[in-house]
Amino acid sequence: MSKAPVTSFDTRQSSDAASPAEPQQHSNAIQIGVDFGGTKIEAAALDSRGKFLARVRAPNPGNYDAAIRTVCELIEAVEQQAGGRGTVGIGTPGSISPRTGTMRNANSVYLNGRDFHKDMSAALKREIKIANDANCLALSEVVDGAAAGSKVAFAVIIGTGCGGGVVVNGRLVEGANGVGGEWGHIPLPWPTPDEFGVPQCWCGQRGCLETWVSGSGLRRDYAQATGRTLDGESIVQAARAGEPQAAAALQRYIDRLGRGLAVICNILDPDTIVLGGGMSNVTELYARLPGIVRAHVFSDTWSARIVPAKWGDSSGVRGAARLWGQQERSG
Repeated sequence: MSKAPVTSFDTRQSSDAASPAEPQQHSNAIQIGVDFGGTKIEAAALDSRGKFLARVRAPNPGNYDAAIRTVCELIEAVEQQAGGRGTVGIGTPGSISPRTGTMRNANSVYLNGRDFHKDMSAALKREIKIANDANCLALSEVVDGAAAGSKVAFAVIIGTGCGGGVVVNGRLVEGANGVGGEWGHIPLPWPTPDEFGVPQCWCGQRGCLETWVSGSGLRRDYAQATGRTLDGESIVQAARAGEPQAAAALQRYIDRLGRGLAVICNILDPDTIVLGGGMSNVTELYARLPGIVRAHVFSDTWSARIVPAKWGDSSGVRGAARLWGQQERSG
């Protein structure tokens, strides 16, 4: 069977690039991360300073056995480019059930019910670390990103879906059942009368926060209000151009997001909230969210920072690479 097409990133023009001799010099400290996305799978090798040595990606093949092979091929490619063998961490959609050891809640549904950790370790012939992709985002941003130095950080992915991750004193908090930070599947808090007709969530519940504050939620809300279908970027652009219904939809979105974050503040009281995913590029969020959160937090003062992810789309693969260092810190 032919190999999946692999695309390499040219790091020579980046400040993160290493010189040709550098990978050999730092080969003993290579950390490899894999970001297992719904449409593509990316692998990267980092050196001990967090600099990229290599980055490659390939399409998600859409079935389990082919995905295992693709991950192996990507890791082989980055190790060849980096000039050494490294530790491997993988960020996945969903999480591993502590009861069964198998994957659950993955939007790449062919992973669900499979012992991905065992099968991937066997294919690579080495031990690996696996964590939820939102947890990888959180870890990446705490190690050397927008939440560096934070005692308590909460990171969210607001894109097609909605996820979250918690890091306390530099350690991931995954919880007793591995669902720590699953913020997307709590109800929308403090609902207004027009929010009582709650939408169905893919998880089987109704009214999950994901159905309101994901990019998909913004599109659904706008379509319901106007009868027109636009993608999230078009809605935001229309709002900026002064289109009243788009502006109203964007404001409803920000208000709902702020209420959801206020619940996290009441529970965790983070000093930094990091936003990742496609909707995190909406600059209006950072000016408007603090006032909404502050109005709902059960405190006379609130001063957490709400910031975009420093590493953007690279946070997932960087956080996956750092899973080994995170385990060492927490051990």
